[in-house]
Amino acid sequence: MKTLLLPSLAVRCREPELMDQPDLDNTAHRHALTGLARVNQFSRSSAILWPAILQLGRQSQGRPVRVLDVACGGGDLLLDLKSRAERSGVPLELAGCDVSPVALRVGVERAEQKGLSVKFFEADVIASPLPDDYDVVMCSTFLHHLDDQEAAGLLANMGKAARRMVLVNDLTRSQLGYLLALIGTRLLTRSYVVHFDGPQSVRSAFSIDEVAAMAKTAGLNGAQFSRHWPQRFLLKWKR
Repeated sequence: MKTLLLPSLAVRCREPELMDQPDLDNTAHRHALTGLARVNQFSRSSAILWPAILQLGRQSQGRPVRVLDVACGGGDLLLDLKSRAERSGVPLELAGCDVSPVALRVGVERAEQKGLSVKFFEADVIASPLPDDYDVVMCSTFLHHLDDQEAAGLLANMGKAARRMVLVNDLTRSQLGYLLALIGTRLLTRSYVVHFDGPQSVRSAFSIDEVAAMAKTAGLNGAQFSRHWPQRFLLKWKR
């Protein structure tokens, strides 16, 4: 009987993920986005973000809360948040940006299929400043794709752009998280891209202490952190 050997995760090991490759086949890319939507649903990613957005919405006295999802991928989180908002009677104006035209097309198609109003636009959030007309600027499972300097720069840009709140939902680097990613991605999707990128994402992930240090450097003083299943953290910063 073979013993499963888990990698040492004491130090971050960042390597390119297949989803980040510009020459990724469109069919494989779409298949991966479908798989990631299942992973997000299973890990309740939108449920991690929703309470903070709901609270802000209830404090806004009927004024729509404008939310921007940075590196939104196929937009499944935005669409789930929109559905939650409509059920709760909280007015939200949602938008997502991404560098990938393929992902944005998938987002538009999903929104049209569900009959939900969500805006999608192309943007390279590492090379360009973020728009400053959103109450909430958030990102989900994107920070770990970046090197340390890029991640700190993104946090700073999100803080400058957000009128009221920054939210960052991402993986924590742990052997349990690696094991869950290894098993979960194979149970939830047949995408070879997700099978590779899931465990690699955990190896690339930051610890909460590392993100807290970057947040302080980025000017997000007083940022709050909470842990969530499965091996996730949420950074919440209010202006």
